[in-house]
Amino acid sequence: MPYEDGPVAGRVDVHHHFTAPAWLDWAQERGVVNRERLPWWTRWDLDAALEVMDKTGIGTAVMTVAMLGRFREPAERRESARIALRAAADVVEDHPARFAFFTPVFLDDLELSQWSLRYGLDELGAVGVSTRTSMDGVYLGDATHDRLLQELNDRSAVISTHPMEVPAGKDGGAGLPGMPPFVCDFLMDTTRAAINLIRNGTLDRYPNLSFVLPHGGGFLPYMATRLELFGGHLTPGIEPGRVRDYLHRFYFDTAGPMSPSATPTLLATVDPGRVLFGTDWPPTPGQVVADIAVPALDGDPFLSPEQLRGINRENALRLLPALARSA
Repeated sequence: MPYEDGPVAGRVDVHHHFTAPAWLDWAQERGVVNRERLPWWTRWDLDAALEVMDKTGIGTAVMTVAMLGRFREPAERRESARIALRAAADVVEDHPARFAFFTPVFLDDLELSQWSLRYGLDELGAVGVSTRTSMDGVYLGDATHDRLLQELNDRSAVISTHPMEVPAGKDGGAGLPGMPPFVCDFLMDTTRAAINLIRNGTLDRYPNLSFVLPHGGGFLPYMATRLELFGGHLTPGIEPGRVRDYLHRFYFDTAGPMSPSATPTLLATVDPGRVLFGTDWPPTPGQVVADIAVPALDGDPFLSPEQLRGINRENALRLLPALARSA
């Protein structure tokens, strides 16, 4: 669909959570989920999505495909992923200029991940992959992920990352009582994953991979200098002079962090060309996106019109050129 030129025209949202209604139907029939007890953000609705997108000038949303619940049997896990991915592809087929999607990879199941790459990327046309920053305490970039990362590197894949189910408290329980994990613990999980990718040499071994860090990269931009000072104390250590080079291997989305107190730190740490627009909808409610987050980004005094245009659209189109063919 056509858009007028301007710094906020035709935004590309790289952080859009998609819980397929068809998947919920399938999972509820099997007693895996109870729709009425699920959080609000699992109730994805096409009309609601388009309303938020139109209200905020989002031309295209790249969906991260969510699947709730855990399945033990490989065949059931694959069927779960197949139903969710088929539903995402149907949305894209019906609205090719408005939606795209990432196909998931699973840090605890490399066989299922390889199937998801073939089905999601090769057959259904996903524009990249999505993965958790950690799973059961094992962080992205662990040696057990090398076979998966090698295949992704061969494909020059874009990898969208996101924390989920982060145990941060005593005996693996919740963190600070009364504080949801998305307030603080999610940001730390993202930071740990990014540092793990650096210290394990993942970014060196797989130079064709592009990692998107959510929520402005967690605490990573804020602690970049600290990592330069103390990276040698890690095992294995990080060469201080290479920290900034490594940070420029990541992309950072705007979901949550962009503000006059956060933007200067992010821009002082990374190239503005590696910052991408993201809403985190629907976990971040539409009213918050439209009335608070987007106006704060558009009015940020530390962003020039050129930088804002890049963040809203152009940076994403360079990273995900398939989007330009449908936009």
